[in-house]
Amino acid sequence: MSIPSRIGRYAVTRRIGAGGFATVWLAYDEQLDSPVAVKVLADNWTEDHQVRQRFLEEGRYLRRVESPHVVTVYDAGELDDGRPYLVMTYADQGTLADRLEVDGLTTRQAVEVVRQVAAGLQALHDRDILHRDVKPANVLFRTADRDIRAMVGDLGLGKALDVSSRLTMVAGTPSYVAPEQAQAEAPDARADQYSLGVLTYLLLAARPPYRHADLTAAATPGPPPSLSTEERPVPDAVEAVVARALSLDREDRFDTVTDFADALTAAYGDEAGDPRQLARPWLPLDPELTQPGARPAPSPALPASSTRPGGPPAAPGRRRRLVALGGAAALVVGATAGAGLGLLQRDREVEVMDDTGSLTAQVPDDWDRAVAADGWVPPTSAQGTYPALSIGTSSQWADAGSRAEGVFLGLLPGEKLPTQLPQHPECDGSDDPVTEAGGDDSTTVVHTGCPGGITVERVVQVAANRLLWVQVRSADRATANRVLDSVDTHGL
Repeated sequence: MSIPSRIGRYAVTRRIGAGGFATVWLAYDEQLDSPVAVKVLADNWTEDHQVRQRFLEEGRYLRRVESPHVVTVYDAGELDDGRPYLVMTYADQGTLADRLEVDGLTTRQAVEVVRQVAAGLQALHDRDILHRDVKPANVLFRTADRDIRAMVGDLGLGKALDVSSRLTMVAGTPSYVAPEQAQAEAPDARADQYSLGVLTYLLLAARPPYRHADLTAAATPGPPPSLSTEERPVPDAVEAVVARALSLDREDRFDTVTDFADALTAAYGDEAGDPRQLARPWLPLDPELTQPGARPAPSPALPASSTRPGGPPAAPGRRRRLVALGGAAALVVGATAGAGLGLLQRDREVEVMDDTGSLTAQVPDDWDRAVAADGWVPPTSAQGTYPALSIGTSSQWADAGSRAEGVFLGLLPGEKLPTQLPQHPECDGSDDPVTEAGGDDSTTVVHTGCPGGITVERVVQVAANRLLWVQVRSADRATANRVLDSVDTHGL
């Protein structure tokens, strides 16, 4: 997928995110002299009426709401090929998932995030709209009035309450979804409150209350573990407030998300403080997050990496994380706590599949913050897109100096293994190549002393005229080995 020079009247700067249904571009509104985010429906869903309708509904829902804590839709249109697009608020300070990946939040900051997210959700609920997918990746930050503002975004699963009353489709992120929503019961605003309760628990405890593998598990979750621990004590009053928001019976929850946020603030009292009384921003600016920069000129396609032929080139910025795969990419952002809140134990793995169902890999469940699944164009091919899959803890996991972790799988044409694999001068050294013959021939090289630990390059002959390229970056060899062993191809 090449970078378009313009979408409608907007000059495109770069791609800042993508998912299974849409791609998000950073663009510039030259008439109003302002950066914007332009969300475009993926071309493979153009003919799917239901997906197209859901995409357009997101724009209509957001347009109905006027709140500083809800992403604003400024404009909408259609490309020449008929794909719709939405022009939206550009979140120059990334997402909550970004923040948790890099730094933790203080109690004061956590309470303020909850307060502002609750304000956004309340604005939706006041317009009879449910969000249905509240999680760190869908909490966005932008600078406004010399401060940072939290906003609710991505209403791809949003539904009007009158429609939800007849809804039978199960949807949502398993670890955040309310039990009644996972059970396909008719949800109401208290389902979003439950998800906000899960988010609050994560911010305060540095761990999620649940690690559901699927929506079936989310339907009958059982009571959450105690929020307070010896290492991270939480006042009893706060624990009671969060537990009420996480009540399995929605009748036991607060009447509104505003009531929940107010109760949380009151339970902390002076301990959390009021960040709005500070002279400086309540959340520090992060200069490493995606920034619009100066008024842009349309930029060319991202260059391929000079040190990793055919591999993921560097992708600027981390908001709605993107790992560019030579020509096409996608991402789905997961939720986790970051180093500042304490490390999450890797006690569960998740399986991720590319859009064509040709490639799968099992990774630690805190790796799937940036998932690209819609293919790539290998530099050795002039025949179009091939299946590819990228999974990482950050959009920048493939950068030479990155300490993030991730795995890339990509099919490419080839009748024999290459004589040399991509080099990694950023690493201190490498093991001797390991070549396996018989069955699927392969060559593997492990690079050690890399910025984030180790980097593994592997090429496998998976068919007479197909190669599979695998790159893994991990903090330790054991994790890399588990990921390598889980890699599989289908239909070849």
